[in-house]
Amino acid sequence: MLDQIPKIKNQNQVKNSKTELKYRAFYLSINIIRFLESLSYKQSTKIISDQLIRSITSVGANIVEAKASSSKKEFLNYFQISLKSANEAKYWLAMLKELLPEETEKILKFTKEIEEISKIIGSSVLTMKGKKNL
Repeated sequence: MLDQIPKIKNQNQVKNSKTELKYRAFYLSINIIRFLESLSYKQSTKIISDQLIRSITSVGANIVEAKASSSKKEFLNYFQISLKSANEAKYWLAMLKELLPEETEKILKFTKEIEEISKIIGSSVLTMKGKKNL
């Protein structure tokens, strides 16, 4: 999906790439929730699913909060929280992959997308940290 993002050339494209990140996180959350709801639960997968839902929805929620922040420092903080949530989601997806080998293909697709989203968020965090006057 990253190969579909056009090169950023002007201010409108910067806004569009940030909006795209928000929507990617949103739809990844929706798709994971739908997937989890289709599973037949054992106690272990229920607990892991609950944790995964919390972490994956936190990614997009913190991106949205960042847009409403009142300072660059606050913006950076929300993006860092979003990145931590993305890393946590990867952990829960890895656990599900081991517990549900029959669902490996779907889980790997989710993992690939959250890894791409993480790279974008991480790059934004590094860019913001590199700027003075936070």
